[in-house]
Amino acid sequence: MHYRDLRSPADGEPSSVIREKVIRARDMQMARFAGSKVFCNARMSNRQIKKFCKIDGPAETVLASAMQQFSLSARAYSKILKLSRTIADLDGAEEIRTEHVTEAIQYRSLDRNLWA
Repeated sequence: MHYRDLRSPADGEPSSVIREKVIRARDMQMARFAGSKVFCNARMSNRQIKKFCKIDGPAETVLASAMQQFSLSARAYSKILKLSRTIADLDGAEEIRTEHVTEAIQYRSLDRNLWA
């Protein structure tokens, strides 16, 4: 996000709308992991990542490019997929799309820049 966006007079989503998105996303995760010890996307095992974090061809291309460009590890790959799943849940999407993956990569890049 750019400074001019923060200073923009346009309002973002009201907190009540964001709250509803979070509640729906948590409900999706509870249903997804019903009957297991996992309760949220961040706690997924590698097997669960493969099952619940399927991405299409364009998203796969973006992720592969980011892996190479940023020299990301297998652990980072898993984290990006988990975060992509959460972003898709907040969006109310069953499938992880390219925009979800790119947003997760942006957060990962920001995280690396702040802590590197």
